[in-house]
Amino acid sequence: MTQGMWHTQKDGDVVTLARALPARFDVSATASFPMLARTRLAHQIRQDMWRALRNIRGFSPVVRVERCDTGLRVTAGGRVPQPISKHIAERVESLLSDEDLRARWIKCAKLRVSG
Repeated sequence: MTQGMWHTQKDGDVVTLARALPARFDVSATASFPMLARTRLAHQIRQDMWRALRNIRGFSPVVRVERCDTGLRVTAGGRVPQPISKHIAERVESLLSDEDLRARWIKCAKLRVSG
């Protein structure tokens, strides 16, 4: 499925949101989250990652959200032109561990109970 210029791929327990296909991680970081709406979480992370890394020429974000036994495992990063600077991975890791951002993402991606 394509949403604007973003491609959303759903395959069982995995949702991948990418700017360009095929989705590729030249740089990435991972984090755990409680069970949330996977697509909404991916979009929230993608927006903040894009803001943080938009000055990197050629950067193409990718967020992968996978259900696991303990909740969700998020891999965020994306395509980066060569050579890859170590500070890019550090910025993605810092973003995923930012408590204020995590709280906002969790609030926005909470599962909605119908009934």
